[in-house]
Amino acid sequence: MSVPLLDGLGAIAGDYDGFILDLWGVLHDGVRAYPGAVDCLERLAAAGKPVVILSNAPRRAALAARRLTELGVGDGLYRSLLTSGEAAWQVLRARSDPFHAGLGRNCLEIAGDETLLDGLDFDKVATIDAADFLLVIGVRGFDETVETYADLLADAAARRLPFVCVNPDRTVIYGGRPFVCAGALAARYEELGGKVRYHGKPHPQVYGMALERLGLGAGARVLAVGDSLHTDIAGARGAGLASVLVTGGIHHDALGIAPGDSPAPDRLEALYTAEGMRPDIAIPAFVW
Repeated sequence: MSVPLLDGLGAIAGDYDGFILDLWGVLHDGVRAYPGAVDCLERLAAAGKPVVILSNAPRRAALAARRLTELGVGDGLYRSLLTSGEAAWQVLRARSDPFHAGLGRNCLEIAGDETLLDGLDFDKVATIDAADFLLVIGVRGFDETVETYADLLADAAARRLPFVCVNPDRTVIYGGRPFVCAGALAARYEELGGKVRYHGKPHPQVYGMALERLGLGAGARVLAVGDSLHTDIAGARGAGLASVLVTGGIHHDALGIAPGDSPAPDRLEALYTAEGMRPDIAIPAFVW
């Protein structure tokens, strides 16, 4: 069955009670808001459709919300913003499951965020020798790749250190350029036999948190919108939600289009087949 490719969200918005939206690749590219994105949010708000933004941004939600405001997306346009960094912080604070309870105290951050450990009972250390676990937020710059961290990851895997991944994305588009994320390092660590715990999409726990914040209750018709088949669409399917793929995001190169352009249907079908994942609907960009 083919996936409908629509011009925008307006044709189907009335079919759903609430929306879970991705951030990067849907609302902005890290540098600027996409054309039409604010208008689309305003139309959902005017229609009384609650929105929760669910992002794999590896930072606390307040920081992500501040940046979103700077890009022209005011907090009155969504009910809540939940990041993978916020989800990780909440779980690390509670330490209520065996994995997190057993992490130990000494944390080696990779590409550390100044606020992610604020209020948590961990000590930052500078070397693998002193670490009880890795807290992996991302990489430090555009020129770094997984290979930049190959020796560190191999050493940590040999020592059987737990790996806490704060962003399951493998890449994002930042200002039109690909940027390696923590998920790529986590995938290498698993190849080395290391144990990883992910926080964020597509993993079920974060969808439970997002749905709770949406506040619609059982039986609500919720639509998840994102630009990644691996995280947004797979996560929506795992959570039992309908999904929309924004084709002009992370997959635009594979589709041979510029962000926001409409892809050829045969290229879309080839992408779905290659990735083994299909959304319910596709749109070129998050526009009405």
